Amino acid sequence: MIIGTGTDLANIDRINKVLLRYGDRFRNRVFTKNEQAKAKKRKDEAGTLAKRWAAKEACSKALGTGLRMGISWKDMAVSNIDTGQPVMTLTGWAKKRLLELTPKGYLSTLHVSLTDDHPWAHAIVIIDAQPLA
Repeated sequence: MIIGTGTDLANIDRINKVLLRYGDRFRNRVFTKNEQAKAKKRKDEAGTLAKRWAAKEACSKALGTGLRMGISWKDMAVSNIDTGQPVMTLTGWAKKRLLELTPKGYLSTLHVSLTDDHPWAHAIVIIDAQPLA
């Protein structure tokens, strides 16, 4: 069963302007060390971070909270498995919220899709829950 969906659209040029203005202050407030390292390796750092920004916004919507109620940007981290597929890991308050949303006897999974077409970055997060055994 689907227990949450969220989507977000981010402007890559806007993220680039924020990077130019605030630099590491912005990076460190919003992104984990692994997310920052991934973006630094890419030709388009702003595009990579914009997709992750959109994924965090989409995830907060899927959790039914938006960025309020104690959720932190870094409580939601995007990484990629070997095939390149993005995955999201939750910690802190975001993980607690996910556990509250997940019915007893079910296991929840986050599905993430990222895309960009300059100047836009888009993310969708779907949270589903499947019965255990």
